[in-house]
Amino acid sequence: MNFTPADWLALFLHFTSLSLLSIGGAITVAPDMHRYLVDQQHWLTDAQFTASIAIAQAAPGPNVLFIALLGWHVGLNAGGPWAAFGAVWLTMLGILLPSTTLTYLAAQWGHRNRGLRSVRAFKQGLAPIVIALLVATGFILATSTGYALFNWPLWLLAGVTCVIVWRTKTHMLWLLGAGAALGAFGFL
Repeated sequence: MNFTPADWLALFLHFTSLSLLSIGGAITVAPDMHRYLVDQQHWLTDAQFTASIAIAQAAPGPNVLFIALLGWHVGLNAGGPWAAFGAVWLTMLGILLPSTTLTYLAAQWGHRNRGLRSVRAFKQGLAPIVIALLVATGFILATSTGYALFNWPLWLLAGVTCVIVWRTKTHMLWLLGAGAALGAFGFL
């Protein structure tokens, strides 16, 4: 696959625009990244996209690491290690610069005006948006690998886990360990 300078610019601009939509973190715009990189441009395969997110989420460090892996895979597909290095920089700068700048400016303004009713309402209104974007991301990741969405024990476990997290002070690692044990013994 031969990338033109216009392709590199399009990649950067797309990640720049997604940066401004990534309320709740870069992972919330993963469905559109999938649409753009896999379905529209064919720069990545479903497997490369899903593996990039899975590896980055399993690794310690910031949540945004999956962007670097997506860029790396796009660059490798475009022309090798040097192209991959450049694509990592393009995608990371594209996703980080606009949102970081906007967040800094909005936080300064919000702090100065924290007593205003509209500022409090805006903060409370963002919570359902973030949750919906995370659900969309989970759906894209689950369906792109062909996973059965009608696995009722898994949905039951997810629901019970949500209630436990919401209503108790049980540490998340205990719940993660319980889920791993259920999976290891073949209950899920």
